[in-house]
Amino acid sequence: MSLNLVRTERRYAGKVSFPERIRNLGDTINFLRDEQSRIEDLLTEISDRRSVSYELRSAISTLEGAAEEVATYNPPRLDRLAVFMPSNVLLYSYVLYLLVPSLFVHRTDFRPSSSVKSQAVRLHRMLHEVHGLPVMLQGVSQTRFVQDIVPSAEVVVFTGAYQNAEEIKGNLRGDQLFLFLGQGLNPFIVTAEANLDLAVRDAIAIRLLNSGQDCLGPDVFFVERCVLSDFVTKLKKELERLRFGDYRDPEADYGPIYYDQALDLVSLYLRRNHASIIHGGSIDFRLKKIEPTVLLGDLRDGIKPVEFFSPVFNVVAYPDEGTLGRVLQRSPFSERAMGASVYGNEGELTKLLQRKHVVTVNTTLLSVDDGNKPFGGYGRMASYVSLGGRTNAQPILLSQAVSDFLRTAG
Repeated sequence: MSLNLVRTERRYAGKVSFPERIRNLGDTINFLRDEQSRIEDLLTEISDRRSVSYELRSAISTLEGAAEEVATYNPPRLDRLAVFMPSNVLLYSYVLYLLVPSLFVHRTDFRPSSSVKSQAVRLHRMLHEVHGLPVMLQGVSQTRFVQDIVPSAEVVVFTGAYQNAEEIKGNLRGDQLFLFLGQGLNPFIVTAEANLDLAVRDAIAIRLLNSGQDCLGPDVFFVERCVLSDFVTKLKKELERLRFGDYRDPEADYGPIYYDQALDLVSLYLRRNHASIIHGGSIDFRLKKIEPTVLLGDLRDGIKPVEFFSPVFNVVAYPDEGTLGRVLQRSPFSERAMGASVYGNEGELTKLLQRKHVVTVNTTLLSVDDGNKPFGGYGRMASYVSLGGRTNAQPILLSQAVSDFLRTAG
């Protein structure tokens, strides 16, 4: 063991329940750096190379900050944690919900999403050989996981659909802490003062993250009417330049849709809303390719944003910030409040959004994606913490939530 590692363990002794496990996380960091190509080969089965590169950097950064995070929030030592893993960002989620908590949880059991089970199993085998921590993959049905694994856990983490979270929460005891991490609508707002070149560039970057298959992707792009024409013209021009390719192609701007359900949902959505399509709209089912598509609507005609994983830009014109602000305070935006991005000057609209969202100004939500800090908003259908019959919609970081709710309860 290196002298630096000994010093690190001593530094966090008394602040971290299992300081000796810091070395296991260090081994994992080294592995991710040294065996990057092996990780990329696996993850590019379900994600494009650019997204995988970002995911690797985020995973390493979060592991590097794990000990400091846990020492800062000082969660109580737990015996068991049960996690329902998401169907995307497999490595980053493995770090967030399994490895970082190992510093204060004796044993963690997790169930991979059925849509990426093969990749999740292989990723776990690869990483478990390195870290050797009591992190156990349970390849059972969701029903069996709820019946056999969840009852022994003090904390349960669920990533997925709100309706499924509510069903699982209803089966828990009052002393079990339940964390739900869902998906927000993440409105992307372009005001009259926006730098349109920047707004278009960032709109494409965040919507096409993993070819549109990322929870941070905006489901609606609100554009002030006075700049709508210029924004749409620039957006269409930039979309024309994008290159489709295999997930392993480092030069590809977007790739196939991995999730069959997402492909089906988008196909149905575009058919029903074909009159609103102003760019793209074609789907190649053989290649599972969805052409980057722009649909144009207007706030005065009403809006029912749809959440799906795809390179689809739902652009909605709005008359002024006051009108838009009133819409964003109502359903479904209030219930699904998580993130929001505003392009232009900070003003009353930004302040209003900050009441329930994490808000970025003239940059995307990637700029505030820090695995060692709470993330999210205050929409109940986006994320919440529940204990003893009480539910709090709030940004979530596992170590902080355990500290805030279980240390107080104890």
